[in-house]
Amino acid sequence: MWHEERTSSELVEGRAATVLERAAMSQQAAIDSERVAADRELVEDVVVKAKTSFYWAMRLLPAAKRQAMFAVYAFCRVVDDIADGDLPEAAKLRQLQGWREEVDRLYARDARDPIARALIEPIRRFALAREDFHAIIDGMETDARGGLIAPAMAELELYCSRVAGAVGLLSVHIFGAPREGRRELARTLGEAVQLTNVLRDLAEDADLGRLYLPRELLEKYGVPVDSPHTALRHPKLAGACEELAAVAERRFEEAMALLGAMPRRPLRPARIILVVYRRLLQRLRQRGFARIAEPVKLSKTEKLWLILRHGLF
Repeated sequence: MWHEERTSSELVEGRAATVLERAAMSQQAAIDSERVAADRELVEDVVVKAKTSFYWAMRLLPAAKRQAMFAVYAFCRVVDDIADGDLPEAAKLRQLQGWREEVDRLYARDARDPIARALIEPIRRFALAREDFHAIIDGMETDARGGLIAPAMAELELYCSRVAGAVGLLSVHIFGAPREGRRELARTLGEAVQLTNVLRDLAEDADLGRLYLPRELLEKYGVPVDSPHTALRHPKLAGACEELAAVAERRFEEAMALLGAMPRRPLRPARIILVVYRRLLQRLRQRGFARIAEPVKLSKTEKLWLILRHGLF
């Protein structure tokens, strides 16, 4: 009898413990849900404040893909801000190393930063690769150390693959690009976009002591490579820039051909990126590279028209 009463008592205690455990689990789930919502709100706020042209392109995506792209963009924004910030080089490199370690914690499901935590679900859902995040940081470390000055074309291509191609790989995984051609699309479109950035930002980069034009082209036109500002004042600079612009245009053509063989709807954001940057490259070539002090950018109206044309139809 005593044994039966004890068993009954234990059952009651066990049920009470189960209720408490369930309540604790429910409370933790609520806390986790609130944290996920806060992390998602933070990364979207980063995207909105950046005033990127591609906010509305990302808005076209289904919710899970949109949240994933916001998280990837926020990660890229924070490491880019470190690289281009005003801190001493050593401090920049320490912070970037901190983000490299945070990426490793992220893949161990122990991320601490809210931007990193916002990447947990995208990594699981879309099989995003750790090495692509590390490659982006590698590119940012190049800039943090002062950037490149007249790199060899191979070195420039490596830089492009890190700061743009790796972002492209993360993006096409999220968009849902087919396995065949996915890596080549990221490489060609990333290189086209980054070379366009190089040509657009010549004056700004020179003020930072950087010159991303390839050494082979500069030497071909007799442009000195010892100083960014000296190179930009050389009368033959335009020839080197125009040749690099032709390379970028070929990469856009290659990327467009790859996109043409892939499902149209899931890759609308990639197509928008392509047409917006290709139009920017066309504007740069129309202005000419003898007048690099004159900024070139697309109006909001033109960008919106391109987004609507290539994003909705």
